[in-house]
Order: sequence, then C-alpha cells, then structure tokens
Amino acid sequence: MDRYVILMAFILFVYVIIFTFFIYDEIMSWYLLAGAILLAAPYLITRKRYSPDFIVTVFLVCVPIYSFYIILAFWENSVASFSILLPIPLGAYIFFPKRQVLMYTLYVIVTIITVSIVANNFNFDFPKHSQAEVKFNDILLFISNISVVFLLIHYKDKIKRLEASEQHITAGLPEKEKSNKAEIKLLTDSIDPASMEKLFERIESAMTEDMLFKDDKFNLSKLSATLDVNSSYISKSIRHKGYPNFKIFLNTYRINHIKKLFTETDFQKATLMYIYTEAGFSNQSTFNRVFKQIEGVTPSEYIQQNLKTDHDQNG
Repeated sequence: MDRYVILMAFILFVYVIIFTFFIYDEIMSWYLLAGAILLAAPYLITRKRYSPDFIVTVFLVCVPIYSFYIILAFWENSVASFSILLPIPLGAYIFFPKRQVLMYTLYVIVTIITVSIVANNFNFDFPKHSQAEVKFNDILLFISNISVVFLLIHYKDKIKRLEASEQHITAGLPEKEKSNKAEIKLLTDSIDPASMEKLFERIESAMTEDMLFKDDKFNLSKLSATLDVNSSYISKSIRHKGYPNFKIFLNTYRINHIKKLFTETDFQKATLMYIYTEAGFSNQSTFNRVFKQIEGVTPSEYIQQNLKTDHDQNG
C-alpha cells in the first residue's frame, strides 16, 4: 500500500507541474495539489491505526468523489478522463469478495452517468484546451492508468503468494494423512497450525509488552494495523488457541490485568474506577458484566474472597 500511495501522489504531483507550467489551469493545479496532500497525509497518520481493508475502503469511496470535478472539467474536451476511475473495480477485486467488487463497479458507473448528466445540463466556465494539449493529457492519463493497473496486478500476485505460503495445507502431512479427506477439508478452512502458533506469539507479545488492551478503543482493526497482518488471520489464530472470538480474548487480558492490580492496589488510596479504567474498560457496568462472565463472580465478591484468603493466610 505504501508503494501505491507513493505512485498516486507522484502522478498527482506530475499533473500539478503540467497544469502549472505546460497546460496552464490554476484551479486544476491547486485541486490536484490538494488531492496529493489529502492522499498522503491522512494515510501516513492512519496506516498504523487502522487495518488495510478499512483504509482501502475509504480510498475507494473517496476517489470517485474527488475525481468528479476532474472528469467534469475535461468532459467536453475528452471523455477519456473518466478512465481515471477504471482502477477502482480492479482495486476492489484485489482486496474484497465479488459482491463488493460489483458494488464498486456500479459505484463507478453511477459516477460516470452523474457526471454526464451534470455536464449536459449545466454550463461551466472551464478553461478551453487545444487539441494538442488534450492529446498530451490523454496520453499521460493512459500511461498513469497503465502504471496503476500493473501495480495492482503486482499486489494481487503478491497477496496470492502470501496466502499460499501461509496455507501449506498438506505440505507436511504423511501420505496416509493426506488420504483423510475430512481432515484435509478441516485444514483448508484455516492457516496451518505452525503459522497460527507463530502469529499468536506475535499477538501475545504485542498485548503483554505494549499492553495494547489498556486502550478502551482497542479493537481487531487496530491490532491488525499494529501487526500489519490481515484481521481474518488474527481471528483464526485466536480461535486456534481456544478463544471463541477476539472480544473474549481481549477481555481476558483485561480481567487478568485487573486481578493483578487487585493484589497490588491499596484500596484505601485507589478507587475501583481507577483499576478498571487502567485495564481498558470505559465504564463500570461493562467491567462488572465482563468480570462476572469470565470469573463467575462479581468484582466485589472476588475482592472479598481474596481479602479473606489473604487474611486467613496471614493469620
């Protein structure tokens, strides 16, 4: 994704230079410069906080909206400008299932139809360009789109190879085990156990060393962004280790941390609110419910039982 953003920002900056020094159009030049900045800056800020799927979704939704003005400005000179939207379905094809690819394809078609309706029913005072300028712009647009398409194809191939390397379904199985179709079918639904174990070690390391669970807004998307691993792989790894889902896994870390705080905290100097917020719970009702769900008793009952045990041992 870093390379894609760099490529797109580079292409926009090239167009800024063209519309500043060669095909003079001040408004278009500033518009393209703003697009390059709005592409690069938010990405640099969010790339570690959100999952790639989320970032791609935002990008695919925003690009047709941003491109609306550009397509409209060149509509009378060259309809080739709408080709800027063609990489959208391809990008959706790389990251999302067929249903979402169809949705984004329809989104692109609706955008083009809308531009056509607006262009044919309203008059705009866009700068006029010569045939040579339009031809030069179309050629550059074609080259840009080819570059983007080749990069997306490269990503598609890379993702396929990554998935293949993470799903050695039958590679290490003895021949007699390979004949067990039921077992093979079960394995095809997940990453191979060795990969899951390694991934879970990374997850545990991030949770224990960085204490990510202390963030009350922490979720699967943030963990995916932190580890730079697809969220579906993280979910599979967590389920492989016996946790029903990520939420229970996260809350287990939080409750274990709270139990540790119970043994270290002087309740005459600290409040219960301090303890549960320190572990990532935003309110007491959620904390009480989750604690009883995992421990089988309320926090107050747990404290009383442990205080009594400590008192009996000291006595």
